[in-house]
Amino acid sequence: MAEKCSNHKYKWRKRLWRWFIWILIISFILLVIILIVFAILQPKKPRFVLQDATVFNLTVSAATPNIISTSIQVTIYSRNPNDKIGIYYDKMDVYATYRHQQITYFTAIPPVYQGHKDVNLWSPFVLGQNVPVAPFNGLALSQDQTNGGIKMVFKIDSRVKWKVGSFVTGRYHLHVSCPAFIPLGNNQNTGIWIGNAVKYQISQSCSLSI
Repeated sequence: MAEKCSNHKYKWRKRLWRWFIWILIISFILLVIILIVFAILQPKKPRFVLQDATVFNLTVSAATPNIISTSIQVTIYSRNPNDKIGIYYDKMDVYATYRHQQITYFTAIPPVYQGHKDVNLWSPFVLGQNVPVAPFNGLALSQDQTNGGIKMVFKIDSRVKWKVGSFVTGRYHLHVSCPAFIPLGNNQNTGIWIGNAVKYQISQSCSLSI
């Protein structure tokens, strides 16, 4: 009886060992395939540039608490640098922040597909009315007023999918940050008058993470 149990345990150990070897072999093959596909496709992140900002209103109240009102149209350039990978932008929200504090509402950009080497230009408005600035940012805001402008960051939060041939991946989160120095008071020395607004050329590359 003991001999039969010993043989049974031996057989099970042998099977488990075989399964383990097969799992290692399959995992190795999958890893090689992934590395080959990666080497062929050479995927690159899309490139974003904040080209300009047209200021219709940017006012800062000196009262306590400090308050910002914003009405700015930004032009954002985006390019897909990949030869074999397309990008689906399913959802895009644009907004402005001041020292990590959101100071405008979300502005939605309609979904779009960006093909190989394609370029897109978006010109959303970012708006915020009488937004109180956090107390710990009050001193920095006063200093920015003295310097004649505000250091803002225009951000894009998006969900993207990658397309290779007929294969489409699941959704990934894309976060884009475009820093810019926006003058206060419609400064003609650094901008161009367009009706009742002033357009500032910025041409600032944006950072992004996926």
